[in-house]
Amino acid sequence: MDRLRALWDFGDLEATEERLRAQLAAEVSADGRAEVLTQLARVEGLRGEFERADALADEADQLAETDVARARLALERGRIRRSSGDREAARPLFEAAYAAALSAEQYFMAADAAHMVALVAPDRERFLGWTRRGLELAETHDAASTWAGPLLNNLGWELYEAGELAGALDAFERALAVRETEPDEPGPIEIARYAVGKTLRALDRAEEAIPLLERAVAWAAESGAPDGWFHEELAEEYAAVGRLGPAREQALLALPLLERDDPGFADRRERLQRLAD
Repeated sequence: MDRLRALWDFGDLEATEERLRAQLAAEVSADGRAEVLTQLARVEGLRGEFERADALADEADQLAETDVARARLALERGRIRRSSGDREAARPLFEAAYAAALSAEQYFMAADAAHMVALVAPDRERFLGWTRRGLELAETHDAASTWAGPLLNNLGWELYEAGELAGALDAFERALAVRETEPDEPGPIEIARYAVGKTLRALDRAEEAIPLLERAVAWAAESGAPDGWFHEELAEEYAAVGRLGPAREQALLALPLLERDDPGFADRRERLQRLAD
């Protein structure tokens, strides 16, 4: 695993920055400081503070000499470019990060870089190629194994959107199996259940999908964060098997949540409203 990953909490950037600042003070080598500076740059990129992110990356650039530090630097510069809207500039940076990480035998970072190249790929062929390259690392090296879930999820949605439903279902079921090996992260597990259920319904197998979405809805309610997408999908599944009363209940729960959380909901509102009426 990435030695700095444990310092991250993507839901609390303030606390993450505090831990990274403490780690920066503890680093004894220039390359170690460069590595931590790249992570501080990532924090600023996630905040949308791209000038500050670039300044920290420039500071890291003055210190970085090893392949590990150079891989981190290219990876985070790529993320800054992508987040600021320049996907084309990000791609060669991610590719450089992948090569440097492989050279350093940093397989977690190499799989991360492959996943990022795929996200900015200019066409489907290269998206699929880089996703499969990342999956090969995740399935070959324990250090990269945590990337199997995200990569399979990305692959599944690409195939789903292309109408390749059998392939999508295979990818999503594999992603769910991987996620279930990490029970301390229940959110990604339930999102994986949602993806499997949605694909089963698209394959006219809604009856099989219902238990998956019922479980996801129950988890979200118990966690105190009801999920409009889960309710919407369960409403569609109930409707598909003729259970119109439960479909209406789920649609009524979904509508206010999606109005609040999903900017693209307008295209689906009419359909869900019909289920709710």
